[in-house]
Amino acid sequence: MAEYTDPREFGGDGAADEMPELSDGDDEDMDNDEEPWQWEEEEDGLPVNVTCLFCDRLLNSVPATLQHCTDEHQVNLVDVIRKHHLDDYGYIKMINFIRSTKCDASGLTGLPDAPLPWESEDFLRPVLQDDLLLQTDLEELCEGSSLSTCPSSGTKSHDALQQRALAAEERARTAEEALTRAMDDLQKLKLLAQGLVLNAGTSKPGNLGAVAELREDEDEAYFSSYGHYSIHEEMLKDKVRTESYRDFMYRNPEVFRDKVVLDVGCGTGILSMFAARAGAKQVIAVDQSAIIYQAMDIVRFNQLEDKITVIKGRIEDIKLPVEKVDIIISEWMGYFLLFESMLDSVLYARDLYLADNGSVYPDLCNISLAAVGDAHKHQDHIAFWDDVYGFNMACMKRVVLPESMVEMVKEDTLISEPAVIQTFDCNRVCLSELEFDSDFSLKITNTADCTAIVGYFDVFFDKGCGNKVMFSTGPQVTKTHWKQTVFLLERPLSVQAGEELRGKITVRKNKKDPRSLWVTFDLGDRKQTYCMQ
Repeated sequence: MAEYTDPREFGGDGAADEMPELSDGDDEDMDNDEEPWQWEEEEDGLPVNVTCLFCDRLLNSVPATLQHCTDEHQVNLVDVIRKHHLDDYGYIKMINFIRSTKCDASGLTGLPDAPLPWESEDFLRPVLQDDLLLQTDLEELCEGSSLSTCPSSGTKSHDALQQRALAAEERARTAEEALTRAMDDLQKLKLLAQGLVLNAGTSKPGNLGAVAELREDEDEAYFSSYGHYSIHEEMLKDKVRTESYRDFMYRNPEVFRDKVVLDVGCGTGILSMFAARAGAKQVIAVDQSAIIYQAMDIVRFNQLEDKITVIKGRIEDIKLPVEKVDIIISEWMGYFLLFESMLDSVLYARDLYLADNGSVYPDLCNISLAAVGDAHKHQDHIAFWDDVYGFNMACMKRVVLPESMVEMVKEDTLISEPAVIQTFDCNRVCLSELEFDSDFSLKITNTADCTAIVGYFDVFFDKGCGNKVMFSTGPQVTKTHWKQTVFLLERPLSVQAGEELRGKITVRKNKKDPRSLWVTFDLGDRKQTYCMQ
């Protein structure tokens, strides 16, 4: 039988210019009869060069650059500005986003109304020094563009024609947006109907789950938290996590060879690229957060766009370009394994898209508990409130105790052997089983005061693997970004070496926020409930 491998640690910027001020569009030296934009073409008698946003071409003015973008790259920047109602800051961020990410012109035409990929304040920093596109007055830009497409006689009839044309353009844009929304709603109804059919005959017919039933705006905070690069940097630098996925795929190429793979919550696309390199013939990478725009560039920079299709959206809301997939990969695990309820989305994808002989990876996960004796930690967080600079603040315990803590537990503070309280087979588990009750018994190894219960999880890549891989997030092994989840007791509990600390744990989703959890411990005559949010 193949051995499990447990990954371990191994050895393994630019100054921004000041943001330029926008021109106020007024030039006292400018002749009243001078043509619009003429002032930009020369500065101190020297020719002015404007670099195209999408190629290395140098143009002699801003309008020439805009015309070049329209003719050569098929994108009208003024249309983009109007479509998204950009103000001065939004325009500046768009220009810097295009220059810094070197995005394709085609990528600007199909953007959703919100969120826009350049919403970060980071894009206020100029990419090019003395960029004339940043010094252009936005109002004059839009007015100049509309005038250039209309007769210039200045007569009232021509003005009326212009106004009617603009009104017609606005009506067309509004109609197009309404049609897009209607098609999106239709797609959601089709997916809902498909899900109802697929779930027919199960224990909970037609139940898509609390997470799947969230509206996109209700789920915005969750996905926004994954839009910033820092959280992805932390996960990528977690070598236990990332190298476990890599080793599973690279050491088991027979699992991926010529298979269609779905990556749920792809983030930067690292798992999708591992799968492509492992031999998958097609990979579909799905994520709703704004990091998806970087993932698109990353895939293209690594010349994997012929194998990897990147789709923005919740897996519950989109339609894949294939009917079935052979493999679903996902790094869905949250604190205490189930926090954030991303497994719900993986199970949704499994029931809707996974082929009969397909598999979800990782395929096995379990949750373990152990007793902790750390008097200093208990004093620091709980007993502290009994005497705060001579004042009794014990009432604060009511708000402190219900919050679990995510931190690294020192191995020498463990006073019991660990006990597995729940195991999940991701190819078989159903949504209702993600809320559970479990009796447990912890064999005490040291006589001490039990001050907390610690929870962590283990993950296995097992099914069909000649080279099996696993990793743990426990306090006894290499640190991961998940750390451990600590449930502090209100009062320490005296235990003796050799005895069994028996109890019951109950895990439920928060009905008001299905991505958070309620965890309750019954320890004899004690009962404490914690909220993970």
